[in-house]
Amino acid sequence: MIVVTGATGRLGSQVVERLLERVPADSLGVSVRDAARAAHLAGRGVRVREADFTRPATLGAVFEGADTVLVVSPSIAGPGAAAASRAAVDHAVAAGARRILYTSHQAASPDSRFAAQPTHAAVEEHLREVPARTTALRHGFYASTLERYAPRALETGELRVPEDGPFSWSDHADLAEADAVALTDPGTPDGPTPPLTAPDLLDLADVARVLTDLTGRTVRRVVVDDEEWVADQVALGVPRPAAEFVLGMFRAARRGDFAVAGPFLEELIGRRPVSVRESLDRFLRTLPARSGSGPVPGSAV
Repeated sequence: MIVVTGATGRLGSQVVERLLERVPADSLGVSVRDAARAAHLAGRGVRVREADFTRPATLGAVFEGADTVLVVSPSIAGPGAAAASRAAVDHAVAAGARRILYTSHQAASPDSRFAAQPTHAAVEEHLREVPARTTALRHGFYASTLERYAPRALETGELRVPEDGPFSWSDHADLAEADAVALTDPGTPDGPTPPLTAPDLLDLADVARVLTDLTGRTVRRVVVDDEEWVADQVALGVPRPAAEFVLGMFRAARRGDFAVAGPFLEELIGRRPVSVRESLDRFLRTLPARSGSGPVPGSAV
């Protein structure tokens, strides 16, 4: 049996769908915090069990009978993030899983300025110590991050964020497909994978140009001082710790942490990965019409 954690999240839900194209539903189990949200999976024959990474005692039954496990890194900030993933790994091993895969990041590093990356590095270190085959799936930076900034940039005509650097923007759907391939291919190498990224590196000035091209509205890239940006975010209602967490992303980018791309994602999924332009075009088509301006236009890509 293959067990996938976080199966109702943006990544995990897509991994499950790709797995259902490859394996029978009764050979697949999922871990979710709210079983009601996975009723559609139970209805298709997938085993659904509730668990919460922050409460390790709930993890015991989740991995029962599992041969292969995908631990999707949870959306937890702070020092508890690594501990939660390590607990999931340990419970999977205790249940007898022989292969454990973890959704890491291409920039996993103990000295990254972006707090998510030391967390990934700590979990990768733990994987090296467990008595099972383990693989760290080193995802590129999620292109969906840009969805947080694109609407306001289009409203104001300015993409106002701190100094950055190139990002390996990668699409959730591509990464989910790669994860499903890795889960069902016993020949996937152990240890950290090469970067699972789209081939193009774009900084936010490039993104502003893509937004301009897709919509016909001029979007200028404006570099904002770090502390000014944090203050602006707080004024918009973002909690200061959350704003400071995201600031770490920009600081890491300007150091070049995310300026890494490679062919491994394309090799796994057997096609060219989705580009930033395609990801943004798809997102823009979901936005509601703006008063007096009509819908946000997309472009053929």
